[in-house]
Amino acid sequence: MAPDLTSDAAPTDWSAGTLASVLPSIADRLGVRSYAGRDVFDLPSVPRTVVVLVDGLGHDLLRQRSGHAPFLRSLLGSAHRVPCGFPTTTATSMGTFGTGLPPGSHGLVGMQVLDPATDRLLNELSWEDGPDPRAWQPNETVFEAAENAGVSVTMVGPHYFDGSGLTLAALRGGRFRAARSLEDRVDAAVAAVRATPRALVYLYWGEVDKVGHVHGCQSWQWGDEVESVDAALRRLAARVPDDTSIVVTADHGMVDVPFHDRIDLVNEPALMAGVRHLGGEPRNLQLYTEPGADGDVGSAWTVRLGDRARILTRERAVDEGWFGPVRSGVEGRIGDLVVVMDGSLAVVHSGLMRREVVALLGLHGSTSDAELAVPVVVVPPRRGA
Repeated sequence: MAPDLTSDAAPTDWSAGTLASVLPSIADRLGVRSYAGRDVFDLPSVPRTVVVLVDGLGHDLLRQRSGHAPFLRSLLGSAHRVPCGFPTTTATSMGTFGTGLPPGSHGLVGMQVLDPATDRLLNELSWEDGPDPRAWQPNETVFEAAENAGVSVTMVGPHYFDGSGLTLAALRGGRFRAARSLEDRVDAAVAAVRATPRALVYLYWGEVDKVGHVHGCQSWQWGDEVESVDAALRRLAARVPDDTSIVVTADHGMVDVPFHDRIDLVNEPALMAGVRHLGGEPRNLQLYTEPGADGDVGSAWTVRLGDRARILTRERAVDEGWFGPVRSGVEGRIGDLVVVMDGSLAVVHSGLMRREVVALLGLHGSTSDAELAVPVVVVPPRRGA
């Protein structure tokens, strides 16, 4: 269960059920031997599963606004509430979901992080001019393990995900079926799961996150989009074979941050003094400082932000397990200072960040329950395997 953070403790207990447990649990129940005994959700043992990841559908948001989701609401009583890990951002969570490992182990430690080999920031979502994804994230994915065990793996999503840097790093393995609309993706998932007696089908939908970013997760537009997703999931459940389970989860939640609760670093030159690269995102910045400047930078940020943020050195964040176990070569990707926003606060830089990012109302990246907790909703098969 995602904690209600009231201290500086690391936000995720990686020894318990987390987003990293979802695919290993499914693989276990599909009979993938390398994941035997890994199921922590008491999933049904089945030959076929469709796993749906709804970007931005946090557990607490779903429960709060469950009137828009009657199908999912009927299953929430037996659903699991688990942390997605830190930071609560798509690139990191996709690595966690796809590998079954904590961020420090798979190495996708933020939306925008330093590539130590080039001393340049890498946006792990766009992967523009990025390194070899397989070298950046060398661990076997759960999809690769399932394929090697004879399970037919299919990913269903937008065409531009096929072969993207993030897909190759976090979700490689299996075949890709491009589909644009949600209805088309449901049709593709149904066709894929019906095509073989032993299957794992992954369906991604990103519009809930997009609508939440633009209009806010408390908006009527967000509710409408959740209604569409809920109807599509009901349709999916009615059309898959009788021996197929469905697991619905998310990569993070979201909070609305009013624009008056934001600090723009364009107007705060003292906070940028000594900062070489500004990574992360508005709810969770990673500061890469000039040599020897981390102490002065940390002091300036602490004085300015006060109790509205937690400012961690890289060493502290690693030692306290904020990213889980950190494998060799990953530590240098993490900021010299990690700034974790509390309450309703975001820090932007309108001179460095894209205008579209600065204008977003709904945000994530930090450790509030609304951002951290994600659902694991299980639709059992209509009959046993």
